[in-house]
Amino acid sequence: MTTAKICGLSTPEAVKAALDGKASHIGFVFFPKSPRDIDPQTAARLALPARAKVKVVAVTVDPDDALLEQLMATLKPHLIQVHGKETPNRIRDIAMRTGAGVIKALSVSTSVEIEAARAFEEVVEHLMFDAKPPKDSELPGGTGARFDWTLLKGRRFARPWFLAGGLDPWNVREAIEQSDAPLVDVSSGVERGAGLKDPVLITSFLDAVRRG
Repeated sequence: MTTAKICGLSTPEAVKAALDGKASHIGFVFFPKSPRDIDPQTAARLALPARAKVKVVAVTVDPDDALLEQLMATLKPHLIQVHGKETPNRIRDIAMRTGAGVIKALSVSTSVEIEAARAFEEVVEHLMFDAKPPKDSELPGGTGARFDWTLLKGRRFARPWFLAGGLDPWNVREAIEQSDAPLVDVSSGVERGAGLKDPVLITSFLDAVRRG
């Protein structure tokens, strides 16, 4: 059965909606250019009631060692998501340095780009396939853009992978059916404004995922 990660959380109400809806992962964003950016101490407080129920994910873009150390000292995430230009060697280093699993997010639009993700299979806990952001966007993800989900249909990877990009409560069932995604990730699709998660939309999204 497909399960879901709710990304970019910043309020207790949104965290509660994710837990009540049986999300498998919750994500906190550590990237100053994002409207979902949060400080590690606040994220740690929000994650405290969730740690025993879901996987806590720290979402980063080309994180330096200082940020990784700060995150491990405060939030103590189960997983670190990297959404920049990280190489397989850097991801291996992040995993060894932190002891956390790594999710490598990749922006894709073609079969060739999806197949190129196999270069990361041996060093990650999960791959994440996301849409390419608009050319004028400073954000690598969370933009609401989507790609052709059928490109993933029938592909097999060494680890369970996430589908991301433009998902919302109204299209996630179609996305799962077209891609066979074992995991889905949502951010802007459950917001009522930039960075403002709507607990009602989170509930609706997770209900739609579970209906499959």
